[in-house]
Parts: sequence; C-alpha cells; structure tokens
Amino acid sequence: MTSITKAHGRLGATIPVAVIDIGSNSVRLVIYEGARRSPTPLFNEKVLCGLGRELATTGRLADDSVERALLALRRFRAIAGQIGAQSLHVVATAAAREAENGADFICRAEEICGTKIAVLSGKREAKLAAAGVMAGFDEVDGLAADLGGGSLEIIDIKGRELLGGVTLPLGGLRLIDVSGGDFRKAAAFADDQFAGVDWLEQGRDRPFYAVGGTWRAFARLHMAQTQYPLRVMHGYRMSTEEALKFAHLLDHLSPSSLEGIEDVSKARRETVPFGALVMERLLRRVDPSEVIVSAFGVREGLVYRLLPEDEKARDPLLAACADLAAQQSRSPEHAQELCDWTDALFQPPGPEETPERRRLRHAGCLLSDIGWRAHPDYRGKQSLNMIAHAAFSGIDHPGRAFLALTVYYRHEGLVDDDVHPRLRELVDDDMLKHARILGAALRTAHMISAAMPGVIEHTPVFHERKKLVLRLPDTFQALDGERLERRFAALAKELGSEPEVRTGGAIEKIAV
Repeated sequence: MTSITKAHGRLGATIPVAVIDIGSNSVRLVIYEGARRSPTPLFNEKVLCGLGRELATTGRLADDSVERALLALRRFRAIAGQIGAQSLHVVATAAAREAENGADFICRAEEICGTKIAVLSGKREAKLAAAGVMAGFDEVDGLAADLGGGSLEIIDIKGRELLGGVTLPLGGLRLIDVSGGDFRKAAAFADDQFAGVDWLEQGRDRPFYAVGGTWRAFARLHMAQTQYPLRVMHGYRMSTEEALKFAHLLDHLSPSSLEGIEDVSKARRETVPFGALVMERLLRRVDPSEVIVSAFGVREGLVYRLLPEDEKARDPLLAACADLAAQQSRSPEHAQELCDWTDALFQPPGPEETPERRRLRHAGCLLSDIGWRAHPDYRGKQSLNMIAHAAFSGIDHPGRAFLALTVYYRHEGLVDDDVHPRLRELVDDDMLKHARILGAALRTAHMISAAMPGVIEHTPVFHERKKLVLRLPDTFQALDGERLERRFAALAKELGSEPEVRTGGAIEKIAV
C-alpha cells in the first residue's frame, strides 16, 4: 500500500504535525500537513466529551466524560501514527487544570498518548490563542477572546506584541453550571467578572477577534440569517451593532429553540445562547470597531510557535497561494513570473494600486492556473468555488471574492454568467474593476506562454502614452495570432488604452 506521505498533491519535504486539544467541552485532533506559515489540515476530528460540564458545582471531571475522552485519545493516537505524524503535541485547558481529579485524568491520558501533556495555565492559553490569531491574519491590532467550554481568555495584540492577558470562568458549560441555566444569573455573573478587568476599554474602536467553536456557531447562524454568500468562518466580519443585536436575540433563546437549525450542531445548541450572552456583555464593555471571527486558535498558535522567525515573518496569504500553485498549477515558476509581468500594468499612467491591492494581485497570479485539470467548460466556475472557499488565512472576505472573480475572468472572459450576484456585492466597484483588469491580463499572458515558464519574462507589456504595448521579440514573434490579439485588445479596453502588439527585436528580460 502506498503511504499517504508520498501521495501526489502533497507538498514535498513536509512532516505531518499532530495536535490534540483537550478542552472543557471537546477533545479534538488536528493533523497538519507540516509546520508552515499557512498550515493545512490533513485530518480533523473532535469528540464532544463535556469534561467541564459539572466542574463548577462538583469540582470534578465527570466519570463518563473522562472515559469518553480517553477513548477518543486512544483513537487519535492511532490516527496520528497512521498518517505518519512524527510529533504529537497534546495540550489541556481549563477543566483539566482546575478539577480535583484533573491530575489523575492527565496521568491516564499521557499513558494513552505516549507523550507529555501540557496543562496550560490561563495566561499561556491566552497567549497561544493570540498566536493563533497572529497566524491567521496578516496584521493584528485589537483584543482577541477565546471562548471555550470552561473559560474565556482575553488578550491584547498589537502586531507581534502581546499585552495583558486574563482568563475568566465564563466558558459556555461553566456558565450554564454556575447559573443553573438562568440567563439573568449568567448575565450578572459575567458582568461581575468583566468588572474586575480594568484594561478592557483598550479595545475601544479596535477590532475584536472572536475565537472558539461556540462563537463560530454564532457566526454561522448570523450568516444563515443574512443569506451571506460565503460559508467561510475565518475572517467573517460583523459590525459591533449587528453583533450586539444578534447576540441579544440568541441569548434569550432556549436550546430547544435551535432544534431543526442545521447550521448549529446538536451538541452546540446548549452553549450557543450562553456564548451569545458572553459576547453581548463583553462587547458592551469593550465597544470595539467590529467583530472578526478567527478559525485559528490555540492549536494553530501552537504550530505557529514551532516556526522559525523567518517563516513567521512570511505573508500567510502569499505563502498559502504559493503552496497551492506548487501543488496544482502546471508551472509554479510561471505563476511567479506573472507577478512581475503584471507589475507593469499598474505603473503610471496605469491604475493606482495600494500595497494591499498589489498583494492581492500577486496572490491572484499565483492561483491563476490551479484549475487547469478541470474540463474547459467548468474551469472558471470550479476555480471560483475553490478559491472563494479555500482554507486561506491572511485575507478578508472581499479579498476572497476578488481572487475568485479574478481567476473566473481569467478562464471565462469578462462575463458574469455563473457568478453569484451576492459574491460580487462583497467587492466595491473599484475592486471589481481591478479584478477584471487582472483577469484580462492573465488571459493574455496564458495565451502567450501556454502556462510554461521562461516566456512572458521576455515578452513585456507596458504603457506608452495612450497605448498599451505588448512586445514579442524575434524569438517569440510566431506566437502572435488572432486570439492573442483579441485577448490583448480586451485588456487594453479595460485600461482605457489602444492596443498595439509590437513584434521583432532582440530578447530582453523583464526587470524585477
């Protein structure tokens, strides 16, 4: 049998990294393809054990929850070995560190896992959650809060600097236990806890990063209510006002009110209303500029901490796009050449381009050929869906829509027949125009190069007064033709220029 570590479509020279997170509500295994700036899960499984369900009233982990967790750990270790993970990192959070029988449980768990388990202090848990947020976004400046089953960790992040850090007994299961399921008691308890943290106002008018499964379920419900066009949690944004309104709606619901709603799993229905309550009470105290959902947390933070400093410094989006190009494009080298080739289009008198827009353009170049194996009639639509829903980090939802539309236009031309109208609504008119220009440019470039490297670096495009000029030197003069002329004319039209294909002359390499 062929080992999965040798499978095609996987990145070379990577060793799978397995992380087990023993939380107060769930025990989860995630096996990442490798320790990379943008880690991709090979395997992801959780078991909702409810270790912390009775912790507040009994001080102990329930026996049935312990046995269920140990059974899950036995399976998880076997899966990690089967996939070829050479390192297994196991962490435990609030329930295990606070329970009277927590040490006994950890001893049994270590025997099963065959490795030491790190029982995280509240402060270390907050720092790992913050590292996860830093891994998931290109630039972070705001408060991050990680809501688990047993506790809530809050920390202030400014770039790569961590400030403050507190853990509070406000996890969903803990709050249900403490309040006896009474929302008014739960609200009063939460307010008392937040009153003891005197630096929460530092988050005013800055983003608030929401971490944890309960808050992801909250966001998923909000997406369903608003008929949002993307089903991607990471980077989903809500204004503070709409998050407060929706939280107030949910924190007055009983778990039975959520029955039949497919967007929330049965196991999450109990904690979502209390998670919404914590969200509402915290947002009223902090008053952030917006709420951003992070799918990255403690587990991704642990992997991020394993990286060397030069890898941490890489752009997470461009790192992910380069990996995808290496796996699925005909030539990763050609994808990189497109970045340089299209640079000239945005030199004066071409359109102005912000650093962020340039970053997105380079990402679009890297992704431009990942759908080449699909049937020609469906490359555009399949690429659009793949990119819009890919496990990218370091990008917001308008950026996703921009990349998806760009590569769709690259395959289909400047038409919108198969594009969901609400996906287009995620980008403004200027961003849509930029996507059309880049899509037309990529169509032209691929018509010259046939996606092979070493061609377009010798066939520059440039502005010359009111003309857009494509130069084909003697060596590549035979590549001229009707289809190339039509595609180049479409690009020039998007730029408001007259097209000219200029043939002949010696080869000159595009300056980088």
